[in-house]
Formats: sequence, C-alpha cells, structure tokens
Amino acid sequence: METIFKTLAGYVALGVEAAAVFLIVIGAVEALLQVLTPEFRRQRSPGIRRTAWIGFAGWLVLGLEFELAADVIRTAISPTWSDIGQLGAIATIRTVLNYFLEKDVKEYSERYKPAEEPRLKEAA
Repeated sequence: METIFKTLAGYVALGVEAAAVFLIVIGAVEALLQVLTPEFRRQRSPGIRRTAWIGFAGWLVLGLEFELAADVIRTAISPTWSDIGQLGAIATIRTVLNYFLEKDVKEYSERYKPAEEPRLKEAA
C-alpha cells in the first residue's frame, strides 16, 4: 500500500512540475507575442516591453509556486533528513525569488501606473 502511495505521489509531483513548465511556456509565448507583434507590424508601441515583462513575471511567480508544490509532494513521500534539507533550501531560494519578483512587479506597476483622470465637480 505504501509503495502504491509513493508511486502515485511521484506521478502527481511530476504532473505538477509539468503544469509549472506549461505555465511558464504560456507566459513566455504571451510575452514574445506582445513584444514582437508590433515590431512585425511596424507599429509604435510605447510601454509594450513593460507590459510584457509584468505579465511574464506573473506567469513566472505562478510557475514557481507550482514547482514548490511539487517539491513538497516529493518530500512528503520520502522524508529523509537530506530530502527535508534540500526542500528547505529549494523553498528558501524559490520564496526569495518569488518575493523579489513580486516586489519588482508591484514597484514597477505603481511607478508607471497611468494617471487617473481628474473628476469633474458636479454643479450644485
């Protein structure tokens, strides 16, 4: 029974890792299309790289979360001290990457947020 559970959990972890790769590929293709489409059409596209970068960063953050989930599943099925230490190191690295990526996206988004239109005062 334990062997079946470990085998099943291994396949689940592999599936979650595959989903992470798929999400990152979607983000990369989307970002490439956003950047290259205006170039091929010879259109002026101010801010398109920033928009593509922010979108791609979101996909990367999601992919990192999936990768971490796969690592947790793998460690849950074979919890040796070595595996737990590796999970801790991987989780720390991915969490730090995720934190700084989200921080950069937030700062970048706020810095270049389009100005809001001023509200007109209603006549009394």
